[in-house]
Amino acid sequence: MTYNSLRLEKNEGIAEITLTGPGKGNAMGPDFWREMPELFSSLDRDQDTRAIIIRGDGGNFSYGLDLAAMTSAITPDMTGANLAAERTRLLDKIGDMQQACDLVDRCRKPVIAAVAGWCIGGGLDLISACDIRVCSEDARFSLREVKVAMVADIGSLQRLPRIIGEAHTRMLAFTGADIDSRRAMQIGLVSDIYENESLMLDAARSLAREIAANPPLVVEGIKQVMNDCRDKSISDGLRYVAVWNSAFLQSEDLIEAIEAFRQRRPPQFKGR
Repeated sequence: MTYNSLRLEKNEGIAEITLTGPGKGNAMGPDFWREMPELFSSLDRDQDTRAIIIRGDGGNFSYGLDLAAMTSAITPDMTGANLAAERTRLLDKIGDMQQACDLVDRCRKPVIAAVAGWCIGGGLDLISACDIRVCSEDARFSLREVKVAMVADIGSLQRLPRIIGEAHTRMLAFTGADIDSRRAMQIGLVSDIYENESLMLDAARSLAREIAANPPLVVEGIKQVMNDCRDKSISDGLRYVAVWNSAFLQSEDLIEAIEAFRQRRPPQFKGR
């Protein structure tokens, strides 16, 4: 498919998605909110894709919501009625937009966010739905919605507390403050910082290749078990993963792993 707000490249089991705008700083306009769910629905079912990287074009990850392009969709009609029907349409619109990040979170393939420059508002919503986040030294993060009289509603308030804790999330949400890459790593928002964008992308691609070299159904199983166990007790989570493995442990990839270990050679996993 051809996308207006994204660029997709696939190579050796890795899908690299670049945010391209067309709004300034890869801002997220109508095309993004429509195209992102379509793309991730496709990648989730693509047996050839084993890992995904999301990055931004032009030295920034994303300025977040494209306010200019989205004004008509999110602002009230000040000249007419703004009652139940109009509010229901807005509720549905927000639900549709939430899918852009929900499907990243639920995608069976591991997703790596590679952040350079600014990552604001909706950009933070998006990376909070990713499995792993790395950044360059020039990265800056802001949960900016409070500055434009909005409650963040695409996922940051729900996902960030699990990543950086309640207090750090509340500080970012209440203030709309900017934090730099060092602070982001200190609070656990990112796992690694690299000197520049080029080195960061090299590291993200290397990590994706390392993930892609593992048995794909097992990697997908790890993500699904971890996602499903987020709201379970330890005992419920242990039961869940036991049931999972009782259903999916037996595979050709398991036999290949054992044979490769015995023969002291790299395994060749086929996802069967």
